[in-house]
Amino acid sequence: MANPWTGEVALVVGGERRVLKLTLGALAELEDRLGADTLVDLVGRFEGGRFSSRDLMALILAGLRGGGADLEAADLLRLEIEGGPVAAARAAAMLLARAFTVPGDG
Repeated sequence: MANPWTGEVALVVGGERRVLKLTLGALAELEDRLGADTLVDLVGRFEGGRFSSRDLMALILAGLRGGGADLEAADLLRLEIEGGPVAAARAAAMLLARAFTVPGDG
C-alpha cells in the first residue's frame, strides 16, 4: 500500500500494484536522464505541460526505482500500465506533488 505522507504513489504496472517514490537518488537519476539542470527546471517542465511521453516514462521509471523496483527502461517499455497514458500522467503528477510538498502544508 502506498503511503502518501511519505511521498508514495501506487500504480499497477505489468499487472502488479507497485509503489513509486521519488527519493533523492531517483530525482538525481531523473535529472540526468532528462538532461535537466535543476530540480526547478524539471518540475517546471511537467507543470508547464512541456513533457513528452519519453519524459513521462522516465519519471515513472525513477519513481518505480525509488520505490524499490529493480527495473530498467527496456523493462518498463514492455510492461502495460493499467489505465494507460492517463493513469501514468496522473501518477507522475502525484509523484512530483508529493515529492515537493511537506505533509500538513496548505
